[in-house]
Amino acid sequence: MKAAQFSRFGGPEVLEIVELPDPHPGPGQVRVIVHAAGINATEWKLRKGVLSFGAQLPQTTGRDVAGVVDEIGEGVTDVAVGDRVFGVSDDGAGAAELALLTYRAIIPPSLGFVDAAGLPCALETATRSLDQLHITTARTLFINGATGGIGSTAVQLAVARGARVIGAASAANQHYLSLLGAEPVTYGEGMSERVRALAPDGVDAALDVAGSGVLPELIDLAGGAQHVLTLADFEGAAEHGVHFSNGFADGPAYHALAEIGQLIAAGRFWLPVDRTFPLAEIAEAHRAGERGHLRGRLVLITK
Repeated sequence: MKAAQFSRFGGPEVLEIVELPDPHPGPGQVRVIVHAAGINATEWKLRKGVLSFGAQLPQTTGRDVAGVVDEIGEGVTDVAVGDRVFGVSDDGAGAAELALLTYRAIIPPSLGFVDAAGLPCALETATRSLDQLHITTARTLFINGATGGIGSTAVQLAVARGARVIGAASAANQHYLSLLGAEPVTYGEGMSERVRALAPDGVDAALDVAGSGVLPELIDLAGGAQHVLTLADFEGAAEHGVHFSNGFADGPAYHALAEIGQLIAAGRFWLPVDRTFPLAEIAEAHRAGERGHLRGRLVLITK
């Protein structure tokens, strides 16, 4: 099968399309013919060597997958050959023609493969973050970096829980953010004052998706480091006593995959795809992701 991988750490130019042996599912796994694969920040951090998780070179890439089941492993009863599913590639090899999934769900009927491929990691990460911050009805949440894939997802899931959401984004994304259900503010100098104009007593919790060095401001807005969570600022978290959340250490929230269909069917959730790329242009997809200022997800079309 064709798959994307890199044999050295570096910029997007290290990515290449190679031929690898076809994988086959073990117990509990399914194999899917990949139709689309999402792009996540974790992937370019791994490619750069900023993160490692103990992986050796060469490394495959890609976690989010949507496709059609074509082989099932021992003990699999939740899906069958021919089902449309989305989920997380077990070995981080979703940017390929075939992928193995343990964590998966049936694609909601109203979604195509491209839209479904943008969901898994954003859903898991946003759900885990909201759970850790105890976001429920009558809570006010501030999100720094609210219009990317994870931010857009967190806004809508928090609103669905009954929370009030204030979100920071660029000036160009203010209207988009309001469509998601958040009260928008622009980031940059004076951000805290703009948040306090909407919430004079501060907020109950703050989620940092952007990692833009604002943790001290978020701690002040939320009334303490214990009410702040970051997904992107590992060094700042250690310095300021903020929890840095990741699914490896904290445990993943993959139950979100099977639960999102109800919100989609009710018209209460949508995650736009900002741009699509063919698998052969994965390097350009990584460049677009690193430039930022996205509305939603970047997705590779593999079929």
